[in-house]
Amino acid sequence: MQGAEFYTVDLTKTRGKGEFRCPKCGVHISPDDKTDKVYTVLETVMNRDCLEKIILQCNSCKSQIHLIGFQALDKLM
Repeated sequence: MQGAEFYTVDLTKTRGKGEFRCPKCGVHISPDDKTDKVYTVLETVMNRDCLEKIILQCNSCKSQIHLIGFQALDKLM
């Protein structure tokens, strides 16, 4: 049995409103999906009052995806 694969997705390098494809299997992951069918949020990591990263698991291939780039997005708002 293989261990989980880990990927990092920098949201500042994606187009759109936070949607992206799983780096391993290509399934569409969107923040608008609230069903937990496509992905599961495993952990949110905060640094003081700022969101540092979110760790997701793709429910299709079981890869862990570390979403980063929130600090840059906070500055835009």
